Amino acid sequence: MIDLPAGRISGPLLKALVTAVRKTPTRHVVARLLRHQLGIDALRELPHDSRSALPSSFAPIRARAEHRRPGANLAPWDPEGSAVTARSLARAYAARVFTPEELTERALAAARHLASRSPSMGPLLDYDDEGALEASRHATKRLAHGAPLGPLDGVVVAIKEEVRVRGLPCRVGSGWMPSTPADGDSVAVARLRAAGAVILGTTAMTEYGMSPLGGNVHRTMPRNPHHTGHLPGGSSSGSGVAVATGVVPVALGADGGGSIRIPACYCGVFGLKPTFGRVPVSGHGLHSGSSVVHLGPIGASVEDLALFLDATAGFDADDATSAGPALEPGELVSALGAGVAGLRIGVADSEWAAASDDVAAPARRALEALEREGAVLVPIELPLAAHAAAIGYLTIGLETLAGMLYERVSRMDELGLDLQMLLANLETFRADDYLDAQRLRATLRGQVAAVLANVDLIALPTTALGAPPISDAEATGGFVDPPALDAACRFAFLGNLTGCPAGTAPVGRDRNGLPVGLQLLGDAWDEGCVLSALAHLERVGAARSERPPVTAELF
Repeated sequence: MIDLPAGRISGPLLKALVTAVRKTPTRHVVARLLRHQLGIDALRELPHDSRSALPSSFAPIRARAEHRRPGANLAPWDPEGSAVTARSLARAYAARVFTPEELTERALAAARHLASRSPSMGPLLDYDDEGALEASRHATKRLAHGAPLGPLDGVVVAIKEEVRVRGLPCRVGSGWMPSTPADGDSVAVARLRAAGAVILGTTAMTEYGMSPLGGNVHRTMPRNPHHTGHLPGGSSSGSGVAVATGVVPVALGADGGGSIRIPACYCGVFGLKPTFGRVPVSGHGLHSGSSVVHLGPIGASVEDLALFLDATAGFDADDATSAGPALEPGELVSALGAGVAGLRIGVADSEWAAASDDVAAPARRALEALEREGAVLVPIELPLAAHAAAIGYLTIGLETLAGMLYERVSRMDELGLDLQMLLANLETFRADDYLDAQRLRATLRGQVAAVLANVDLIALPTTALGAPPISDAEATGGFVDPPALDAACRFAFLGNLTGCPAGTAPVGRDRNGLPVGLQLLGDAWDEGCVLSALAHLERVGAARSERPPVTAELF
């Protein structure tokens, strides 16, 4: 029986292990160990009545037909100082501190300066200087004539590299894909441009989005802006760093198992995984599709999240999942002033016990701040939530395995060692692993909907631990770390498996001085409730973007 280290594996041991799992029957032994470490085998032991009929649709279940509640209509919170938010940029434009064109030049230069540091803090992968400067010149003229397109006009934005941006490659974190420029924009990017946003370029991600930690041997990945000896989270790594360092106030990310919320948490900023289908995935770089992947924003403030979603949400004929209830123009920004009086927030103590004390304590204090403002904390039970991560690993893992058939047949040697090991192990899984996971998922979706029929939000830590460390050798050679992966994803998959909106706010720091987050999950198609609670945390000072030691200094 092979004996693997309990934690991180890298260097020669990782190379030897990947060779063994790809070339020998050892893969079955290693797969069994990983199944145990990630809680997958425990799913088989769940009672029969934990399983529902195989679902015919993954459309999110709406617990309540009506989400309106009396609100306080408070003014949107306005962060002080020089934080780079859409609001602060609009204020600077109005005061003629700089024009959108001048700001774009500064942002591009700042991104390159961050990339020149060692280790790199560069958030951008591919730059669109020409397109960004042209768009910023048009925005400058509109603002000079008092005719802005809206609150995002002239605001610089970055886009995760798995979403198509006209003229830039869409390589989804891979090393083998050619750098062929996309011939058009994804729907989300096209809508951002129509709102006047200035697209600076694309941001680096982990390979095929399969790591939530932030390492990718095919990229010079940025480190955690709060401590370069730690990871920034993934898979939307560059998007999180771009916002945290102040290069942009908001960036597009994608989230299949926490890939927006984890880097937002680790980097000390805000993030929102909207309802499944709220932002169309038309123009996504992977054509195989997924039942758990969402597009959404990482932002410097809650208002930035709302502005992004107001601009990008809505039906698109090429994405059937986007055919949900439509948002009214400006609806989410208006929701930010609703306050929290009478808001019922469900808290499952059994789930909170899975987080480390230094992560859970700041998140608990943030909840207490909402309680002082009139929110009501309600004890709840979610029996299958403890298994959500394992159900999620099977779901996204086996959907990705099927979607990467070409890579497995023709490009396996060109993938990173961590991804090679993952795919080789997934190939040993059985067909009923996926189908059984979906039956369990159906029961979990029902449990969450039943809880959300009686509470407005479910509160969870964003991650179980703070950002894990990274060495230079691991950054260039790769690593696998099942315990760190599990700690990052422990509370994330509940939102992906249900399709319910889930947002994260930075609410303090762990024992290493790294940011930690509070996650709020709401009813399907009710992003307004999530955002209003997060905004109130900002308003009372219980949440704020954590400023890192190194920033872009655009002002």
